[in-house]
Amino acid sequence: MKLVYTEQALFSLEEALNFIAPKTSYEKLNKIRDEILDAADTLLSQPLQGQEEPYLVHLGLGHRRLVIRHYKIIYRIIEEHIYITDIFDSRQAPDKMKG
Repeated sequence: MKLVYTEQALFSLEEALNFIAPKTSYEKLNKIRDEILDAADTLLSQPLQGQEEPYLVHLGLGHRRLVIRHYKIIYRIIEEHIYITDIFDSRQAPDKMKG
């Protein structure tokens, strides 16, 4: 298996970190980022550990989610690749996630 981050996922991660940056220390910000990325890495050994993402079921593409802190790592498994398609701050309205 190979882990692939989409541009949207990287943008969402950066946006989420920028949102909390004024409210937290640089060290804590890095810790949160590392926790999110480390959680995503666990998908390499257990790709089905995440639950189906109910807000994206209507797309019929098999989106799953892995939750870490207030963040959902949204991903899809296609053949030998795990595509991280979004990193969604779950404190937002879930309707923002719908594709």
